Amino acid sequence: MDAGRALRGLMVAIDEHRWDDLGAFLHPDFVCRLVHTGESFGREDWIRFNRDYPGFEHLSIEDFVSGTDEAVCRSHVTCRGDDGLQHFECASFARMQDGMIVRLTEVWTDVEQQAPPGTRPHIVADAG
Repeated sequence: MDAGRALRGLMVAIDEHRWDDLGAFLHPDFVCRLVHTGESFGREDWIRFNRDYPGFEHLSIEDFVSGTDEAVCRSHVTCRGDDGLQHFECASFARMQDGMIVRLTEVWTDVEQQAPPGTRPHIVADAG
């Protein structure tokens, strides 16, 4: 399986809550690193992390680029929490080995997040 098929298949399985199918895409030596928290997960721990994530509802693929051995996906993820529906964006970078994903690097952000005050110039871009 090439990287595009593997990463897209993994994302679809996550969206459809098919937790038992995730392992079919992941190499036995799989490691996922979450850049924003510094955490790393092995294969079984990452599957469990996704399966048990509180309130997860939906994942939609927004951007996708792939080659034979690497693929990148930007997805929009929704979760239901105490404050209602939460929206996240995730960039996932996959690397293949032996036809399976062996490395996954993810960067997550909260869509509701605002830039710190005073850190952005007050410039209006010319749309022309």
